[in-house]
Amino acid sequence: MENRTLLITLLSAAAFAVGCDKQPTTAQQIDTVQTETTQTAQDMKDYTFEQKAEFVTAMQGQLATLNQDLDKLSAKIDTSSDDIKAEAKPKLQALRDQATKLNQQLADASNATKSTWDSVKADSKKAYDALEKSFTSARQWVSDKIAP
Repeated sequence: MENRTLLITLLSAAAFAVGCDKQPTTAQQIDTVQTETTQTAQDMKDYTFEQKAEFVTAMQGQLATLNQDLDKLSAKIDTSSDDIKAEAKPKLQALRDQATKLNQQLADASNATKSTWDSVKADSKKAYDALEKSFTSARQWVSDKIAP
């Protein structure tokens, strides 16, 4: 799974670099790919039970960032038409519900025992991945519906 994620990140970064109008140098492309790969590797780090607090702190930071982005998205929707607001309201609520679920997963991770750690950690990562995917989808929807 980690190798697949790293490969996807690497290919995405390469595709992004190739698709830019201003062609960066090869060294710049490599630096970009290395930075993104390193970040993905760090995000997917296999935390041990002894690193439970570090895992929870890192995930809470990612959740806080997503919540800030969600607030910005919500503010953008608030400035749109009533039809878009009505259509977006359930989407935003679903995202907030997922964020609440992840917050609960992180509370469970904080209280995990050594025997439950792997399961709780996997559930937390799964909840985060689902929230991130839904948020990306919602951001695209807003982009399609509301002119920048």
